[in-house]
Amino acid sequence: MANFAKSSAPLFSVDVYQNEYLPEGGREVNAVVTVTATGGGTVGGAVTAPGSTAAERSSAAVALMVDCSGSMDYPPTKMRNARDATAAAVDTLRDGTRFAVIAGTHKAQEVYPGGGGLAVADATTREQAKQALRRLAAGGGTAIGTWLRLADRLLSSADVAIRHGILLTDGRNEHETPQDLRAALEASDGRFTCDARGVGTDWEVKEVTGIASALLGTADIVADPAGLAADFTRMMESAMGKEVADVALRVWTPVGTTIRFVKQVAPAVADLTVRRTEAGPRAGDYPTGSWGDESRDYHLCLEVPSAGLGQEMLAARVSLVVPRPDGSAHSLGAQGLVRAVWTDDLAASTSISPQVAHYTGQAELAQVIQHGLDLRKAGDFDGATAKLGRAVQLASASGNADTAKLLAKVVDVVDAATGTVRLKTRVAEADEMTLETRSTKTVRVKK
Repeated sequence: MANFAKSSAPLFSVDVYQNEYLPEGGREVNAVVTVTATGGGTVGGAVTAPGSTAAERSSAAVALMVDCSGSMDYPPTKMRNARDATAAAVDTLRDGTRFAVIAGTHKAQEVYPGGGGLAVADATTREQAKQALRRLAAGGGTAIGTWLRLADRLLSSADVAIRHGILLTDGRNEHETPQDLRAALEASDGRFTCDARGVGTDWEVKEVTGIASALLGTADIVADPAGLAADFTRMMESAMGKEVADVALRVWTPVGTTIRFVKQVAPAVADLTVRRTEAGPRAGDYPTGSWGDESRDYHLCLEVPSAGLGQEMLAARVSLVVPRPDGSAHSLGAQGLVRAVWTDDLAASTSISPQVAHYTGQAELAQVIQHGLDLRKAGDFDGATAKLGRAVQLASASGNADTAKLLAKVVDVVDAATGTVRLKTRVAEADEMTLETRSTKTVRVKK
C-alpha cells in the first residue's frame, strides 16, 4: 500500500461535466468525471528522504514475464527480439526498483535473480539480468496462469507501493483451462497491475485483453517482433512514472439513488461497474490502479428518485481514496458533485452534455467493433457490415482518426458520414487483430 505525505504526494483533482437539468418525471442522470494527477515530489508515492540510498528511495517492483514456449522459435528472430525487448525494459528500470524476470512456458521459471526473491536495480544487477536473458531458449507449452501466480509471489515479497507486471505472449493459453487462468487473475486482482502484449498473430486477442483488463493494465499487439524493444521501453517508462498505487474512485449516493454503471471512458473504455466494493453506508469503491502524472475520464450513469419541478438534489459525491493496511481509506483530498435539477425548461432538460454525448459514442464504438468482428468471424457478413459501418460513422463523427484508419483496413469506406461500407474480401490477420485489440482506445473530448 502507498505511503503518503501530504506535502509531496501528487495532487489529484476532480472535475464534473454534466447537464444537471431533468424534465418532470426524469430519473436518469449522466456525468463525465475527469480525474487528474499532477506534480508530486515523490518516488513511488513514498516520501524521499535526503541522503537515502536508491534502494530506500524506490518504492516499486516489476516482474517481466517472457513467453518462452516452443512457438517463440518460429521464426527464430522472435525469441531474439523478445530477449532484446526485455533487456531494453531492464535498462529502463529506475535505480532501486525491485525486479525479476520470469520465463513462461507450461510452467513458470525464475530467470533472474532466482531464489524466490527480487533484485534491486543498479548497473550491476541490470547487466546480470541481461546476461541471464541471453540464455533464454524456446521450448514447451503455454500456461499463463502459472506465470501470473509466480509474479504475484515474487512481487508480494517486496514492501513497496507500486507492484507491476509486463507480460508477453505469442500463442494461445493451451496448457491450462480457462478456469485456471481466471482463478489466477482473481487471485492477482488488487495485488499488482499488469500490461499485456501479444506478438505476432497466433495469440488470442480476448485472452490478452482480458488479462490487462482484469489487472488494470494496457493491452496491445506487436505484429512485427522487431517493434518489441520500443514497445517494452515505453511500457517500462510508464511503469516507472507511477507514483500512487491502489487508487479507488469512491462514489456516494443518497437514499433511493441507484448506480447503473461506472465506466472508464478515456484513455480507453473499461467497465468498472461489477468491480465495486462496499465502502460504508451508500458508498462504493471502484478500482483504477496506479497513477503517475496523467488524466482519465469516467462516465457515471445514475437513476434518481423522481421529484417535482423546481426541486434539486445531490445525486452523487465522487472522491478519490487509497486503502490503508487496517482496512480504512486515505482520502486524496479531491471530490466532485453530481447534481439533479428538475425543470420545465425544455431546452435545458433536453440538452445533452457534450462530454457525455462524446463518450457515449466512444463506448458504442468499442462495442460495435467487437460485435462486428465477431459476426465477421462467424460468417454473418451482412451483420458485420452493418456493425462495422456504424463503427466507421462513430469514428468519423468523434474524430477518432486512429480507429478510423484501422477500420479502413477491414472495410472499404463508401461514405463515412452515413456509415456506408463494404467488407474487404481479403484482410490481413494482423490488421484485424490490431483493430480488435485497440477497439477500446478512445480520443479525449474537446472541452
